[in-house]
Amino acid sequence: MQYKAVIFDVDGTLANTERYGHLPASNEAFKKMGLPIKWEWEYFKTLMKAIQGNANRLRGELERNFTLSKIEIESIIIEFEVLKKGLYIHKYLPQLQLRKGVIQFIEAVKSTGLKMAIVSTSYEAQINELIKKQLAPYYNNFNPILGKESGIKTGVDGVLYTICANKLGVSPSECLAIVDSEVGLKAALKAEIPTIVTYNEYTKDEDFKGALEVHPSLEALDFDKVLNGTN
Repeated sequence: MQYKAVIFDVDGTLANTERYGHLPASNEAFKKMGLPIKWEWEYFKTLMKAIQGNANRLRGELERNFTLSKIEIESIIIEFEVLKKGLYIHKYLPQLQLRKGVIQFIEAVKSTGLKMAIVSTSYEAQINELIKKQLAPYYNNFNPILGKESGIKTGVDGVLYTICANKLGVSPSECLAIVDSEVGLKAALKAEIPTIVTYNEYTKDEDFKGALEVHPSLEALDFDKVLNGTN
């Protein structure tokens, strides 16, 4: 069966945003706030596997290592989220490079007339800015763009993927999801969406059982074969 839509993850899939965007933005926010915290990449990788979202990761750090009330912690989290988001969007995001094969694959999807959408755990403002800055010619082709505000991507029932398929007006089986991690794969499969994994340096050893294909990047795909649903 030929697909009717392709749903992309963002962080780690379109670009290596975690290491070169979210991590340095978080560390700079900590410094500006006077917090004695600095996450090194190796430690940050363990946080990513265990906890979703940098606000939740920081909350855990504060609860474990500082004597603070819940009110104090939540006040810090609110300040951090605003500051870190601004740093990420305006300072680090413009410097990010797309992963190999991303533009070529998106161009192939566009040429077939398939719909394109985004499902991510990131804030939608961050997703929109990434696409505007790095994929400007294709910005209007991504609809809907669903991020943190729209639902839980990694819920046990893949709720945000289900919402996306409904908004696209297609059945889950007519969608193809592109993700980089085990947690993303599980979320898409829970919504019964066929999924291809393009792993990166911090997800390469995860379990990708159930994926249609697993590759180190999108450039390894046979675009025609994949998009015609014959893989």
